[in-house]
Amino acid sequence: MESSQYDIVIIGGGILGLSTAMQLLERSPQWRVAVVEKEEELATHQTGHNSGVMHSGIYYRPGSRKAQFCVAGLNNMIKFCEENEIEFQQCGKVIVALHESELGRLQDLYERGTANGVRDLEIVGPERLKEIEPHTAGVRALWAPHTGIVDFTKVAAAFANKFQQAGGDIFTGAAVKKITRSTGSVALETTKGTLQAKYLINCAGLYADKVASMTGENIGVRIIPFRGEYYTLRQESHHLVSGLIYPVPDPQFPFLGVHFTRNIKGHVEAGPNAVMALRREGYRKRDFSLGDSLGNLAYPGFWKMALKYWKIGMGEVYRSYSRRVFLRDLQRLLPEIQNSDLASGGSGVRAQAVARDGSLLDDFSIIQSGDAIHVLNAPSPGATSSLAIGEHIAGLAIENFGAAV
Repeated sequence: MESSQYDIVIIGGGILGLSTAMQLLERSPQWRVAVVEKEEELATHQTGHNSGVMHSGIYYRPGSRKAQFCVAGLNNMIKFCEENEIEFQQCGKVIVALHESELGRLQDLYERGTANGVRDLEIVGPERLKEIEPHTAGVRALWAPHTGIVDFTKVAAAFANKFQQAGGDIFTGAAVKKITRSTGSVALETTKGTLQAKYLINCAGLYADKVASMTGENIGVRIIPFRGEYYTLRQESHHLVSGLIYPVPDPQFPFLGVHFTRNIKGHVEAGPNAVMALRREGYRKRDFSLGDSLGNLAYPGFWKMALKYWKIGMGEVYRSYSRRVFLRDLQRLLPEIQNSDLASGGSGVRAQAVARDGSLLDDFSIIQSGDAIHVLNAPSPGATSSLAIGEHIAGLAIENFGAAV
């Protein structure tokens, strides 16, 4: 390691850790800042496995961090991509009401998005919907023209490059094994050596709760991993999807439901479902960790969550193992789609914080405690919001740590 003495060490080389690192040095260039990442490459987990959607801020409760950071984050992301010549498209998104019974919820989404400051939202009828997405079917839809797509790994790489150009250090292949606190100092033992820091910022994603525990912090949540599995549409079927097609979300379910996403690489993805993974980085059905599974089973919040969502959860597992059921759900949005249109796709794992009462944390959760800042919950729209979240964390660090650095 080039140097082992830093003012701040950030754990996690995903898009949030790198955004925070870049903005810390932009605002306080005199600080010594390092990022440690356990993988050999940056942005390989949630950043590298997400759908690449730049969300506009429709779904989130007005006044929440998700609402504020997503709307600001989208504007900042577009500006950053333009300034750094990163390809993106504002292809737009429709949220489709399939039945009259969903129109009340569609109107609620329109009002929520408008309250959050999302521009140019419009409820459209079947004729306009057919112009936007000719192959979908619905009684009405919410049209969000500024929703976009981008490759977030390229964005993260640009953050990393700017951070390093400003004098920051990045250590990959450096998994944190132990954290020892003493007066005025934090020692991080990694697989590549020990770093000393005055302060710590935890952006460890799927391991955020474990890192917090290493510092002795009792955070009251556990990260439960949920795998989202996708199919891709075959090349000859890409014409069925122009942009982004989503259902009206079920208020009883904390995820958005299966949808269609055209991504910046030219693929069209169909999915995801949402099944609990048996390993924190369980991208495949067969991935299993005894430690992760036993840890979940020993956590009271897991059982309370399971009791609340068991019926929905079993449906998601059934869909995971039944291509026929997955196809049936996709046909609700795109009636023409057939089994022959689908090819196998990838998957992602969402780091979902679950409280001890079994509730899934709905909002972003970022806490400052003593000599550390912990990002405990930052799932979707975390990537879209990454510049706004990084700005917030950098501000917290300057406010709370600045006098002592």
